[in-house]
Amino acid sequence: MTAVGQRSLHQAAVDQFQRAAALVDLKASYQEILAQPKNEIIVNFPVTLDDGSMKVFTGYRIQHNNILGPFKGGLRFHPDVDLDEVKALAAWMTFKTALVGIPFGGAKGGVTINPADYSKEEMQRIVRRFTHALGSNIGPDHDIPAPDVGTSSETMDWVMDTYANVSPPGFRHAVKGVVTGKSIEVGGSIGREEATGRGVLYSLRHWCGETGARLDDLKVAVQGFGNVGSHFALLAREAGCSIVAVADHTGTVGNVDGIDVDKLRVWANENGGVAGFPGATALTTEELFSQECDVMVPAALENQITAERAKVLKCKLLVEAANGPTTQEAEVVLADRGIEVVPDILANAGGVIVSYFEWLQNKSARAWSFEDVDDRLRDLVWKAHDGVVERRAELNCTRREAAYAVALDRIADVYDRRGIFP
Repeated sequence: MTAVGQRSLHQAAVDQFQRAAALVDLKASYQEILAQPKNEIIVNFPVTLDDGSMKVFTGYRIQHNNILGPFKGGLRFHPDVDLDEVKALAAWMTFKTALVGIPFGGAKGGVTINPADYSKEEMQRIVRRFTHALGSNIGPDHDIPAPDVGTSSETMDWVMDTYANVSPPGFRHAVKGVVTGKSIEVGGSIGREEATGRGVLYSLRHWCGETGARLDDLKVAVQGFGNVGSHFALLAREAGCSIVAVADHTGTVGNVDGIDVDKLRVWANENGGVAGFPGATALTTEELFSQECDVMVPAALENQITAERAKVLKCKLLVEAANGPTTQEAEVVLADRGIEVVPDILANAGGVIVSYFEWLQNKSARAWSFEDVDDRLRDLVWKAHDGVVERRAELNCTRREAAYAVALDRIADVYDRRGIFP
């Protein structure tokens, strides 16, 4: 959410791609197209609550670009969801899918709501009414939502079921691919739940290969212990990293000798968050960012790495597991301090990659093994990193600029070939 006096998140996203656009001499007409979403859908829909009262909710679906394929992006249920945030997230999805070479465009959606304020039955009615309100604006070959902050595989099951039941009878089993991130029993993919966290780990592995660092020598701090942060922390610990600090909305905990992530996950599930975990020391939020570590992994919301926090970071590498966690001012500080950044459109692409795999499985009515999913995920993440490293050397630029350059090259190539109708 853009607070009063705070810079527009969407404008920050536009500025990011335009810096790379200048490096690759992207046509001004293409820059103009990419600076705004293709469609902005806002729906206000009523829902009957458990006490019999009615409440009107506001939902969004922003369809940024679909030149490479169907619109693709998550549904976020959070109190801070607003038009500016969703426009930024949709734009980042366009560049993310282009960067990793999958045939999707970019979209994002959500509802301005705190899910914790509502019962499960109320949430199901809210999700179903939102899906019905979106109507034909989503579809398995048009716009394909997925989970995001505040939503889950259960949410996607409800979306899919609602969409199927308003489809003609002969198509109700053919529309499973209207969303990804479903439960496996309903048509989801093995490996989808942990895919974003696994992609973050593969990004870290690639950096180790570039620099000669060893995973089992790395001390890692993680901000955010939801789906992405918790899965990454567990996978990184299994790979040999020492997780020295973890933060979520309830608090921050640290242990210089390493946190037992398995026990922390159990504690967080049972207690609603990491605060009070007996296997670590309580820290303040700001102490997290000054923690001695090799790698900082922001896996929460946007604009968490500010210029002030960038000045006190004690890491060599920042891996952006969240979307848009670093402000433009902080980027300048990080560059001046020599702290490397693996950008969000590269580091957290694992989720949309495995969403693509789920979509393919739904289309072919086949289920892949975990080994198939994981091997293909690793190959696409690795290939994307290789492309960024190569483009960075050619352009003598930052890793973020190189990532955008690769994405823009692919988007421009398709616009050149297809042209603008009519």
